[in-house]
Amino acid sequence: MKQHQEKRKHYLHTYIAGFTYWDGCIAFDSLKIGTPLQLVREADNRHDDEAVALYYEDMKLGYVPRLNNSTISKLMDMGYDNIFEVRVCSIDASARPEEQVKINIYIKQKIDYEQ
Repeated sequence: MKQHQEKRKHYLHTYIAGFTYWDGCIAFDSLKIGTPLQLVREADNRHDDEAVALYYEDMKLGYVPRLNNSTISKLMDMGYDNIFEVRVCSIDASARPEEQVKINIYIKQKIDYEQ
């Protein structure tokens, strides 16, 4: 019998770049600590060819900051987009808009055990 054990390692703790320009204010009340978000690669982004957008359901919240997106975009380009797990880790309505929601990005590892 095969067992699957998922492990994850913390990769990045960051804010959501452009949160005030996209659907951040619409999604804000739905976000909670632990809410999963999706990464979507935007290779055709005219401002940043390594852009990685962050979504909650069908709402675009913004981007992984440019200073932190290079490795993530390269891995996603090579087909490793499902190794990431993104979770909201802090919410502060009184903070500056770009810092109201912070996220953790994890790298998941799948280990197969034969029994």
